[in-house]
Amino acid sequence: MDDVGSAEHGSGAPRRPRLEDVAARVGVSTASVSLVLRGVPGPSERTRQRVLQAAAALGYRADRTASLLASRRSRLLGVMVDIHSPFHAELVEHLHTAAEEVGYDLVLSTLTRTRDEHTAVETLLAFRSEALILLGPSAPADRLTALDRRVPVIAVGRRIPDAGLDVVRTADEEGVAQLVDHLAGLGHRDIVHVDGGRANGAIATERRRGYRSAMRRHGLGDRIRVLRGDHTEAAGERAVRRLLDDSALPTAVIAFNDRCAIGVLTALSRAGVAVPGEVAVAGYDDDTLARLSCFDLTTVSQNAGEQARHAVTAAVERLDGGRTAPREVVLTPRLVPRGTTAAPAGR
Repeated sequence: MDDVGSAEHGSGAPRRPRLEDVAARVGVSTASVSLVLRGVPGPSERTRQRVLQAAAALGYRADRTASLLASRRSRLLGVMVDIHSPFHAELVEHLHTAAEEVGYDLVLSTLTRTRDEHTAVETLLAFRSEALILLGPSAPADRLTALDRRVPVIAVGRRIPDAGLDVVRTADEEGVAQLVDHLAGLGHRDIVHVDGGRANGAIATERRRGYRSAMRRHGLGDRIRVLRGDHTEAAGERAVRRLLDDSALPTAVIAFNDRCAIGVLTALSRAGVAVPGEVAVAGYDDDTLARLSCFDLTTVSQNAGEQARHAVTAAVERLDGGRTAPREVVLTPRLVPRGTTAAPAGR
């Protein structure tokens, strides 16, 4: 008997197994095979198992392009991602898993120093993305709302009041407040915040507000000090240089995110300042770098897996479930104390 999986064209090249080959092997109709491979109810469990075994034995793989063309859908979720962000990389990994579980795939478009949000979004639309999942968008709310009229938009990681689109985020204000509570509980009073600056818009505003509010709650309103920064390691290093130049080292620094905190750690180490012995340092995100033993960074977890799952669920509800009303999902952040924070010297 010929091995269907190694059949050849007249040219001698191996022929790719077809749906008909699987049906012939099992002795059922091509319609039944199609139902099984698409996971549609109907065929018996015995038939389902025989079809799956035959498909595996023949090396059959469904022609996804053909089926999508037939359905006039791409089943692609477009994701805008900052290529420099370790946290975004982790989100994308979880987004892939969540999308595959519901029969979708991702197409990525990156933000770089020379590639802005508009370009990234238009690229996703050009690839026929059915919905857009935008990680940390900085575009004005009215522009995002207008975009949502073209395709469903899910903004991840940014609070957008009254924007009329889906939002998935953590409570940034609460997250930074947890860091202040942690440090104040250790005995720190001189706590500086290196913020996210204008480039990080609403996210930076929320975290800055959380810092100020928590400092006042602990009776430290007169010690509030915010240094302008951003989301990069360089911003953390610049902030430390400024503190050293002013001869005003605090006992603790809360950075806008983990990357900025790593810049703070680097600059303090270079200056011979012990962490956490002389200055405690905390970040935000709990990205992969924060977990490395060489940093062991105290931080706040945004639960990338949960954010990704909610973002994909929101997209599918809009595309397949008929939901039109916007929805905001706000997750609770979680303090992750590690080795860069301790009680101040003398406590």
